Amino acid sequence: VITVIATTSALLFNFTTNGNTELLRERMAAVVTDPAALGVLLALVYSIASFSQLLVGTLIDRVPIKRLLLAIVALQIPLFLLASQAHGWPFFVLIVLFMGVVFGAIPFIDAIIVRFVDDRIRSQVAGARLAISFTISSLAVYLLGPVVKASGFDFLLLAMAGIAVVTLVAAAWLPAAARH
Repeated sequence: VITVIATTSALLFNFTTNGNTELLRERMAAVVTDPAALGVLLALVYSIASFSQLLVGTLIDRVPIKRLLLAIVALQIPLFLLASQAHGWPFFVLIVLFMGVVFGAIPFIDAIIVRFVDDRIRSQVAGARLAISFTISSLAVYLLGPVVKASGFDFLLLAMAGIAVVTLVAAAWLPAAARH
């Protein structure tokens, strides 16, 4: 479960963060063409979305982790699907929202490791998680250009919705509570 969630989360994070500049340029072309203005919009997206990590960090300590993870990942699916068809300011709203839930998913793997993995192997699991994430991150960056060039951002956003479905299925297998 941890491996699948770490893998799919790394894919979504890297596909979005590494592709958002071109994605925003393409989807906002009818309303904003100045590169500096696009840079400001992207900075605004990341600034707003980054607060979701603070919110999730607070909620992880108050809400059952499985239920919270399922809710956040479930939100990713319709947001990616809607974004695949949106342009202009509606797309801008959607990119803020989907980046919020992508960034909001970041704290979960470490929290899951802390809560569910035995102390005796926790550092090994955390190390394996980092190795997986860095490998997948490299693969995502490598694949991003060829995938978008061959199939476009519509396909990439639909594929990200599919990746979120895989994350949701894996998260459903997470135990309801940590074993003590």
